[in-house]
Amino acid sequence: MHVELRLYASLQKFLPGNSTDNSRSVEMEEGATVKNLLEKFQIPLDAPKVIFLNGIHARGDEVLKNGDRVGAFPPVAGG
Repeated sequence: MHVELRLYASLQKFLPGNSTDNSRSVEMEEGATVKNLLEKFQIPLDAPKVIFLNGIHARGDEVLKNGDRVGAFPPVAGG
């Protein structure tokens, strides 16, 4: 199945070096979870502060379906 992963801000560094934007279409096995997707890109599970699955807040244990969209955001800093 194919899913889309979008990484924002400092998490973009986990995409392959030839990436020109913040998203990647990924082939995953049936039954894979959001956590499995992050592990595939060697993203530490504590790195994203917020994860969305199809625009809805996700915990990581949700099972992915073909065409799903996952977005991961790091903690926001600033003053």
